[in-house]
Amino acid sequence: MSSAAPGPSLFKQPRAVFAVAFACVVSFMGIGLVDPILPALSSKLNATPSQVSLLFTSYLLVTAVAMLFTGWIAGRIGAKNTLIAGLGLIVVFAALAGLSDTINQIVGFRAGWGLGNAMFIATSLAVIVASATGGFAGAIILYEAALGLGIAAGPLVGGLLGEVSWRGPFFGVAVLMAIALLATVVLVEPLPKPANPPSILDPIKALRHRSLLTMGVTALLYNWGFFTMLGYAPYPMELTEIQLGFVFFAWGLLLAFFSITGAPWLQRRFGTAPSLYGALSTFALLILLIGVFTDVRWVVITCVIASGIVAGINNTLTTQAVMLVAPVERPVASAAYGFVRFIGGGLAPFAAGKMVDHWSMHVPFLVGAVAILAGVAVLTTGHRALARADADMAAAPPHAADEVAGEIADEFGGAPDAIDFEKETTRPR
Repeated sequence: MSSAAPGPSLFKQPRAVFAVAFACVVSFMGIGLVDPILPALSSKLNATPSQVSLLFTSYLLVTAVAMLFTGWIAGRIGAKNTLIAGLGLIVVFAALAGLSDTINQIVGFRAGWGLGNAMFIATSLAVIVASATGGFAGAIILYEAALGLGIAAGPLVGGLLGEVSWRGPFFGVAVLMAIALLATVVLVEPLPKPANPPSILDPIKALRHRSLLTMGVTALLYNWGFFTMLGYAPYPMELTEIQLGFVFFAWGLLLAFFSITGAPWLQRRFGTAPSLYGALSTFALLILLIGVFTDVRWVVITCVIASGIVAGINNTLTTQAVMLVAPVERPVASAAYGFVRFIGGGLAPFAAGKMVDHWSMHVPFLVGAVAILAGVAVLTTGHRALARADADMAAAPPHAADEVAGEIADEFGGAPDAIDFEKETTRPR
């Protein structure tokens, strides 16, 4: 990440910044929040693992589609209103999920939750950048801290609340997001709307560019393996909710740490493409080991925790690579990329459930490993573009490091808009 710290003012921020940062923590908690309660949902609601996996499918497919128009919405109603709408949807649908009595109801409410989360994350970083003191780099550090804390804490909070009741994690998110919603309404000032908001069709048209499509398909195949692991690894472990929470807490800590520190170091040392080849191949090997030794608990636990290392590297470098090679505006590239990659994340748990129903628990992990290796093969077709992008970045002026920091800090598409907003507001009048 950017090596230049903004100085002692980093944590002396307006209350609006901390209000949005708190909401970011809770939002990112949702990534791993449900993992510890997946087996409990299956047993308490008399649902098969394949039915429970639809919690990921509905959430991620709606997120994928929402990526196409969140920028369009924010451009017309403003970043603060988009933020508030997203928070409100999360509060409502998380609470409804907690009140549900059937797995189908929870699956449906998770879809609404996915829409709210996409709207919130797509604008949260832009709001932090606009409100923070200390410049863009300081805002990115705060955003990264919120991201890492949320990803790591999500499974642990889910496990702790899940020990009380499977409804606990859902109600917990609803309460925390309601606090964040109130703070956002009171403390965050409205932001100016962009001069040229993107069209809904722009992200789809952008996929005609080979470099962008290559990175999107690579991420789709990677996400296939990633969300197969998240959706099905809890079952063969046969652990309690709190035990699962600690396993995925360790996984989340490694993911957050290596996304912020390991990925930039590897990119500088070896380049984007070689680093991705190694990280993706290692991730495929870990998923393969889970598939082969599904019945050996300690192997599954070890591989899941270790996968946090390469998952953090992959998440960061693939997001960065998209911004480096895409021949279109950053917000459009981010929306197109998010749309394609989250389709993979949404379909994988559903397909994995069908494989378990027809064959065994081993099969989805084996297929996930093959999918990731197929992603490596697809990525090799864009090797030259990535090499040129690395060379351009190395020759770029020093301030460009902050832009790259913003891009690789973000996992849902808010960073490009934030970068462009910062340029607009600091441009000489």
